[in-house]
Amino acid sequence: MKRLLIALALLAALAAEVGADFKTGLWAYLRGDYATAFEEFKTAAGEGNPVAQFNLGHMYANGEGIAKDEAEAVKWYRKAAGQGDALAQYQLGRAYAKGLGVAKDDKEAVDWFEKSAEEDYAKAQYNLGVMYAQGRGVDKDDGDAARWYREAAEQGLAQAQYNLGVMYARGRGVSKDPEDAAKWYHKAAQQGHAKAQYNLGLLYAEGVGVPNDDGLAVNWYRQAAMQGDAFAQNNLADMYAKGRGVPESKAEAIKWFRRAAEQGNDMAKKNLEIMENAR
Repeated sequence: MKRLLIALALLAALAAEVGADFKTGLWAYLRGDYATAFEEFKTAAGEGNPVAQFNLGHMYANGEGIAKDEAEAVKWYRKAAGQGDALAQYQLGRAYAKGLGVAKDDKEAVDWFEKSAEEDYAKAQYNLGVMYAQGRGVDKDDGDAARWYREAAEQGLAQAQYNLGVMYARGRGVSKDPEDAAKWYHKAAQQGHAKAQYNLGLLYAEGVGVPNDDGLAVNWYRQAAMQGDAFAQNNLADMYAKGRGVPESKAEAIKWFRRAAEQGNDMAKKNLEIMENAR
């Protein structure tokens, strides 16, 4: 979030209409002088600068240069959102969805997510997809969920890519298509999304939507397992136990079963018991 704020601020600083207060606040923020940045943004925000209003809301939300105050954050996000600032609209939607500084209100959340999504902000598109998928603030509609996931996925948002892959895998809101599921899992997996890596490993292990390839299954299980995904750890252990895609190794199998079991994975607990009793 901080990187995004800085990126927006840098873009705004290039605009001719941006005042001195905002620019001074920006450079103070970049060097970590939050107290000065807060005062300068406050002046610019009071003069109606929407990016300064958003930045001020961000500083209240995160307690930078001022005591954390979610209600004040919402106040400034609302001012910026009313001027069409897509990021502020998203943050206002998030506040309503989670009850941060305002009473939780899913319909209000949807309204603000939609405004931001229509401005092509990927996180808002994703969150709008979630609201449709869960029927929060709107009638449940898998088709609309898939549509908004796709908008965000095409902009490279990994969580949206994963969710779209799930929709294709299950045939929710779209025609069931294992190849499209694999495609979207792969895009998310390449960005380090652990659940996408695990699901992609499953597809390669089973030859669904992709050619059966135990080596690639192991590769994706391992990447997810290294991030702590217990299901991937269990499956990676199973590949070692059976010598699929890797040389058979009881030691490696036990190691990964134990890691998954320690996270409460019931299947791994059973497998670990079997492996240890067989030694």
